[in-house]
Parts: sequence; C-alpha cells; structure tokens
Amino acid sequence: MAKIHELDTPVVLIDIDRVEVNLKRAQDYADANGVKLRPHIKTHKLPQFAKRQMELGAIGITCQKIGEAEVMVDAGLRDILLPYNFLGEPKLKRLLALAKRAALKVTADSITTIDGYSRTFSESGITLPVLVECDTGGARAGVQTPEEALALARYINASDGLRFAGLMTYPAKGATAQANAWLARATVLLREAGLAPEIVSTGGTPDLWHSGENGAATEYRPGTYIYLDRFQVHEGVGGFEDCALSVLATVVSRPTNTRAILDAGSKTLTSDTLGLQGFGRIVEYPDAVIASLSEEHGTVDLTRSTAKPRVGDMVRIIPNHACPVSNLFDEVTLVRGDDVVGTVPVAARGKVA
Repeated sequence: MAKIHELDTPVVLIDIDRVEVNLKRAQDYADANGVKLRPHIKTHKLPQFAKRQMELGAIGITCQKIGEAEVMVDAGLRDILLPYNFLGEPKLKRLLALAKRAALKVTADSITTIDGYSRTFSESGITLPVLVECDTGGARAGVQTPEEALALARYINASDGLRFAGLMTYPAKGATAQANAWLARATVLLREAGLAPEIVSTGGTPDLWHSGENGAATEYRPGTYIYLDRFQVHEGVGGFEDCALSVLATVVSRPTNTRAILDAGSKTLTSDTLGLQGFGRIVEYPDAVIASLSEEHGTVDLTRSTAKPRVGDMVRIIPNHACPVSNLFDEVTLVRGDDVVGTVPVAARGKVA
C-alpha cells in the first residue's frame, strides 16, 4: 500500500475516517434534535459521499447548480433541492430534462424567474415544486419581507406547471434567532392565506450545532461539515483534528531564513481568507504564516516559527475554505492515517452552470 510521502504534490488528501466521524456526529445531533438534514454537495462534489450521507439518514441532497445535480442524478441520487434562481432557455431546458429523471425542487425570488419556470413546465406534464428564497439577514438573494414571500407564493401557486412548496433561506452566520423569527412570521402569513409551506429550508455549517433551535424550519443544509476547514475551526464547529481535507505540498525553496516557498499557490489553496490571517494552516508548523499566494507558489513567513522546514520537505495544509479547493482539482486522494487508500475523480468539479 502506498504511503502519503510517496505522492506527487500538490495533492488533496481526504481522511476517510475523519469524514465518517464528521458525518455521523452531525447526523446523530440532527436525529437527537429532530432536524432533517439535506446536505450540500458543493463541498465534496463526490457521489460516493452524497450516497453515504443518505445512508446515514439525510432526507435528500442540495446542489447549487444544474451541472452538479446532473452528475448526482447520473450517479443515482434522486431527491435534490436546487436553491438558485435559474434563468435563460439553456438552463431551463436542462432543468426540465433533469426533472424527468429525479424529484427536483427549485427556488425563486422574482416574478421573472417564476415565469421562466412556468413557461418551461406548463405543458410538460411535470409539476415543479418552487420555494420562495428569503433574505433573513444574510444580505444575499431573497425577498426582503415575509409579506413579499406571501405575494410570491401566491404567484407561484397561480402559475401553470408549478407548485408552491415552501421557503428557503441562507441566514447570516450567528443569526439563528433572527432567521427563525423571520421564517416563523412568514409561515403564519402563508397559513392564514391557505398556503402552508411544506418545506422551510435553512442551513450553514457555522451554525450547525444550533440547528436544533430552528423551530420554524423543517430541514437544514450543511455543506462544509463533512471536511471542515480552518474557518470552521475558527467558528467552533470542530477542531483541527477533525479536518478531513488537507493539501499536501512540498517546500521548493528557502530563499531566506524566514521565508519558504511551497508548490501550492492560488490554483491550489484558493485566495479566500474569510477574515483570517494567511491562506491556510501548516499542520507541522502552526506558527508559520502562508502570507501570500501567486498562481503556483505559496510564500510562507517563518518569522514566528522556531522550527523551520528544509527544501524538499512535505507539509500538510488545512485550507481556509475547503469548498473551492475541491473545485480546483480533478481528483482527490483518499487516505487512512499515512496509507493511501485510493484516488477518485471529483465528479462535479467545474460544474458551475
């Protein structure tokens, strides 16, 4: 069996034992707190992990883009929420084709989006469930008030080929109570109008351990919980010992006593900082700082690190944000301890349309 130190770098390592622990911990919490999980596959983009999430008790999966959903349906996944506004005939044709093969649910926050869905599905023989996307404080997409949610729900319900299915939000981090109050108010208005929502979907890994407090929600959509990353550790979701994804890199230069250069740059680690200092945590040198990235090089500041790597040494990096790292590689290497278990293609890599 091959060992990690025999691999060519840079390479993404996935610790499969940590993956299993992370998935089970979240599912056990969900089961104990009456939470239905609908995991987001954008983090791993691997059908085998989506299937494992379902085996452990998830009610379905979440895909952000149609391309991701196409990959998952091809792999046998059938219950999928697509929380996105899909516009344009090419996407709508793909959506209809996919709806003939799987149980899809989509979202909308405008009449324009709803009209496109209705035009596509009105004579298809398929009724498309549509959720109203709600901005409960995250300041992304979504209607701004519960009253607007009610108005769009009525519009969906009156549109040919569509069915109002509920509400969806991606709330602000740390604002569980605020989002819950917003959704509860909207639910009351909908029920009074005879449009009780079947689904109220919320999510976000940073607040995963508070998902049991979402009394107004019927399902929760965590994504990064499967791998975790430096940002999630900073948010208290887990510890570095729980991080299942790391990047194995090699020190290719030591120009000075306080500077090292890695063969991992922005095309490997992503340029996301998420408010953190540097671009990842080097496991073997936690006091070192990955100070800057060019496309193929990572510059490490060793000023505060007593121990210093040599040219040729391999290091493991916990990235700030695991999700884009998955999308930067054609394949990932599955490991258990120092043993290489196998290599799998990132099936939904690059599926951004």
